[in-house]
Amino acid sequence: MLCALEQFAPLPLQESWDNAGLQVGLTEAEVSGALLCLDVNEQIVDEAIEKGCNLIVSHHPLLFRGLKQVSGTNYVQRCVMKAIKNDIAIVSMHTNMDNAKYGVNWKIAEKMGLTEVDFFAQKNVEGIEAGSGVVGQLPSPIPAMDFIQLLKKRFKVECVQCNELLARPIRKVAICGGAGDFLLDEAFAKGADAFVTGEMHYHQYFDYEQKIQICVIGHYQSEQYTVEVFRQIIEKGCSGIQTFIAETNTNPILYI
Repeated sequence: MLCALEQFAPLPLQESWDNAGLQVGLTEAEVSGALLCLDVNEQIVDEAIEKGCNLIVSHHPLLFRGLKQVSGTNYVQRCVMKAIKNDIAIVSMHTNMDNAKYGVNWKIAEKMGLTEVDFFAQKNVEGIEAGSGVVGQLPSPIPAMDFIQLLKKRFKVECVQCNELLARPIRKVAICGGAGDFLLDEAFAKGADAFVTGEMHYHQYFDYEQKIQICVIGHYQSEQYTVEVFRQIIEKGCSGIQTFIAETNTNPILYI
């Protein structure tokens, strides 16, 4: 299964600061079931145990930095301890899946109903076509408020953080799931009417009024459908392995 995931989103596609790939466990074990999730916390490991899964596939890595001790003093250490105790392997597909063709951002575009989807901020890694974001077209131009309502409906968000509503219709949309504010300038240069991402720093909203519609829908919300990409890869490359989309909502941010 790991081979199928890494063939779709090779590890060289990950950013230099990332830690995608095998996090905990052994790759030789026969997979009894795979739990697919965005983040790994103790509730996710418990859910894997309950569902009889000995593999967790997450988007965000459990381990970003090396552990200096495993004593249960934080949730990362406790997850590692519980996973090892229950013979559960943990694999994470992070920025390699963000940068892969038909990966995270392509799934976001699909949920928005975009066509003519392609990379912007394109890069080539060891001969592999990749990119940090995608751009596509809505079926027809729509007013800015209608576009925001579409985002709220498709991504089940309580609110969308925006700059001043664009006076012209929106047709061309640039996307970068998660913390994608670093691509705002490139999205504008690409001629996008709107830029959709999960996080945006305050000062980046300035001076874009009536230039591009900024739409920030939340980190978790923007990447929540990544588990569907995992399922498609596994079902195509590893038929017979049972997959479960996690029922545990790991989003730590509440809108009150």
